[in-house]
Amino acid sequence: MRKSRIFLLVIAVVVAVGIFFGYNKLQKKDQKEQANFAVVNELHDLITAETVYDITSEKLVEGALRGMANAINDPYSTYYTEQEAAFNKQTLASERVGIGLELSEVNGKFIVVAPVKASPAEKAGIRPLDELVQVNDTRLEGMTFSEVMKLMQGKEGETLELVLFRPELDSHIKLSVKREKLKNTTVQTQLLEVEDVKIGYIMISLFAEKTAEEWKNALDILFEKDIEGLIIDVRDNPGGYLHSVAQMMSMFEKKETIFAYMQNHEGATEPLKTKSSEAFEPYAKQLQSMPIIILQNEGSASASEVFAGALQDWKRAVLIGVTSFGKGTVQQTWELQNGGEVKLSTNKWLTPSKRWIHQVGIEPDLEVEQHPLFKMEQKLLKGRFEVGEYSEELAYSQRVLSELGYNIGRTDGFFDMDTANEVEKFRKKYDLQDGRHVDEVFFRELTAQLQKFKQDPVNDMQLQMGVSFIMHQLE
Repeated sequence: MRKSRIFLLVIAVVVAVGIFFGYNKLQKKDQKEQANFAVVNELHDLITAETVYDITSEKLVEGALRGMANAINDPYSTYYTEQEAAFNKQTLASERVGIGLELSEVNGKFIVVAPVKASPAEKAGIRPLDELVQVNDTRLEGMTFSEVMKLMQGKEGETLELVLFRPELDSHIKLSVKREKLKNTTVQTQLLEVEDVKIGYIMISLFAEKTAEEWKNALDILFEKDIEGLIIDVRDNPGGYLHSVAQMMSMFEKKETIFAYMQNHEGATEPLKTKSSEAFEPYAKQLQSMPIIILQNEGSASASEVFAGALQDWKRAVLIGVTSFGKGTVQQTWELQNGGEVKLSTNKWLTPSKRWIHQVGIEPDLEVEQHPLFKMEQKLLKGRFEVGEYSEELAYSQRVLSELGYNIGRTDGFFDMDTANEVEKFRKKYDLQDGRHVDEVFFRELTAQLQKFKQDPVNDMQLQMGVSFIMHQLE
């Protein structure tokens, strides 16, 4: 009995010591945090009292909040002012006015994640990873994300003059983009008929609030037409809501099946599963009976990678294109007292085979590079040029003519006789004024032919490979 009491006393002492040291540690941590916040308040008061510049307390607080989010060194963890938060919500809403451009702030630079499909930004030729450096006459260096968003907003029909830096060209480009009313219809459907075979084509531009509903309607339309194969296009799809992906994945499976994993900061992993529903069974049955192709590119990111990665791991689809963007984190948003929001990366996501594709991307099953003209931006070209002159406009024209099949020997912008001969052929072919000069009439026709080339599905090498693969599977 005496030994038991001694044993219990020892345990009590150990517990008490543990509690004491644990409390002491927490107390020191709390004191340190209080000291850190005291320094922030000290600097706030010093700036407002002494600076020669006119700055409000609200602006200082927003700068501190943005600084804390940036200190994480994660481009997807961001502080939004009230105005920025409203703008971001519009991106996934049913309708808004803008040019259709998703930007991310990375180390003070404003980088294009992707233009929205069929938006003015995409039509103008803006590409993923372009850096936005100027809006109209305003340089963006040193500006906040909020200030840039404010510059981008405006009335329908107004034109924005943009300057972007394109890394792959190591040069700046100038584009004119007009704001339009953008209906966030995120799913487009088309029937492709090849040698009496009906192939469904569905393009998903974004995983927004109503994308799953639009996806279901698209399948209804295509199944009524007795399609034998399906091509799903998520090229330049920057992502969106994970719950939309979950609903869509549920239409591929009759039972609960893991389509991704979530891993929190402690390493705990949670499976995400499809929902078993009688309403989805007819869709699952038809989708299981046909070959499925997914088209992706370097602008396919986040939720579109969850979608493609699941179908690839399930061996239910063949991925065609190039390696995707590589965004393997999930963000959660909290509203703050000042009306702003903070978006933080709270989880990693992994494919069903537990691949983490962050900064790596999803490799396609069949790698197919797109035709170079699909990456050619549409420029606002002006001026008149003769043989012997040099300009960026001429360099651009030489590159487009060369890819259109003209015999162009150089693309450095020097107007030599070989270029002049091909310019003359181009002018004659499209009934322009005779001559070997380059002018705005020539530029307009060159732009029109570039647009026509891009709009013709025959020139879409990735799409054509998808069609060929399905035809081969159906033989």
